[in-house]
Amino acid sequence: MNKFIKSLAITATASTLLLTSSAMAFEQKIAIVNVQEAISQIPQAAVLMQTLEAEFKGEKAVIEQLQKDLTFEDENLKRNGSLMSEKEKKDLQTKMAGLYQQYQVKVKEFQQKTSQRRNQETNKLLALVSQAVDNIAAKDDYDLVISKQAVVFSKPAINITSKVIEQVSKLK
Repeated sequence: MNKFIKSLAITATASTLLLTSSAMAFEQKIAIVNVQEAISQIPQAAVLMQTLEAEFKGEKAVIEQLQKDLTFEDENLKRNGSLMSEKEKKDLQTKMAGLYQQYQVKVKEFQQKTSQRRNQETNKLLALVSQAVDNIAAKDDYDLVISKQAVVFSKPAINITSKVIEQVSKLK
């Protein structure tokens, strides 16, 4: 009988602890943030795009000129190919092959450079958004902030994306 009372007491204590920990879990304050939406809507993102556009304007112009030269030479070959000697045709085709090779190299370099710079600048924006999330979480006493991409459903009331956008927008 004594063992029965002890086991009953232990079970009651364990149940109480379990219920207490469950109640504590429900008291956690959780928020959701859509990082990609925040980054795309902050004014710093528009400034970033303008900066990158200006930075790579010259290289983009070179690529566009190579493309125009290729188009011109191709049209020239189609238009005047029947009037050209075999040597002229071959020379023009060799010139076009060289232009096309230059074009491919320039495009590849351009894509690599722009991608690298975009990543660098996006990481800076991500740091600003992360800092804003940290500030809002501390100010509003959130226990957990989860990325919207990791959540299937959430109530709109716990989405702090607009607060993050507002806070980052105030930064210069």
